[in-house]
Amino acid sequence: MADPTSTLVTPPRIRARRASPASVLSVGVIALIVLACVLAPVLSPYDPAAQSPQRFAPPSGAHLFGTDELGRDLFSRVLYGGQLTVFIAGGATLVAMVLGIAWGMTAAFRRGVVDELLMRLADTVMAIPQILFALVFISAFGADPVKLAVIVGVLLTPTTARLVRSAVLSELQEDYFTAAVAFGSTRRRLLFAEVLPNARGPIIVQTAINAANAILLEASMSFVGLGIAPPQATWGTLMQQGYQKMYQSIGYVLFPALFIFVTIWLLNVLADQFGGDRKGMRR
Repeated sequence: MADPTSTLVTPPRIRARRASPASVLSVGVIALIVLACVLAPVLSPYDPAAQSPQRFAPPSGAHLFGTDELGRDLFSRVLYGGQLTVFIAGGATLVAMVLGIAWGMTAAFRRGVVDELLMRLADTVMAIPQILFALVFISAFGADPVKLAVIVGVLLTPTTARLVRSAVLSELQEDYFTAAVAFGSTRRRLLFAEVLPNARGPIIVQTAINAANAILLEASMSFVGLGIAPPQATWGTLMQQGYQKMYQSIGYVLFPALFIFVTIWLLNVLADQFGGDRKGMRR
């Protein structure tokens, strides 16, 4: 006999829609930036640690972005720095989404005292400056790439939890959920089979926002001396080092800052486009 709830808990609530040109362009450029960083050993013309007498050389055919105070090729350093930035941002986004989804769904489903405690905890954490939290965590655990990814991810978790809670609560008010509960479907089945898939729109948008915020937060931490220690470098570390030498070479700070700006901007464009498309897809 057919399951009487099958037509009630799987409504076609989202219609397929062609991606906008801005979304496609944003994804393409972000993919190119990430690919270039991943393929840094192939694309880099020099060893990023190799020194030369050509200190603060301007951009040229030999050195596309010029050189730094030790004569190291800045183009190579930006590509290799991008590897660490992408790793930290990607890891932080993964940590924030896993913890935030668990946190937000628990609050939405439990309601009552559990919801109140979890949300007040999120409010408390969000009220404290992230740099202050980062200073405490880095002082306690260090600042290697893995630890930085975890620290940044934890700092982004409360915002993610609030977004997920809001999205899940919205789905719990839908008729398909009420009908499915009335027909005896378990909440666990509804959570993973219906509620979470239908809430994926806001969650995907938050993923893009978290990635942008992770890059910005890591750059901010590096700029105040809380990031990766030399000789390793992220875009934020290069920007911090270049800022100190900007009177000798404007490109030293300009090029890593430009990569940070473009990547964050494209991620926010992608989030805006996808968020707008999801609103238009609702029946």
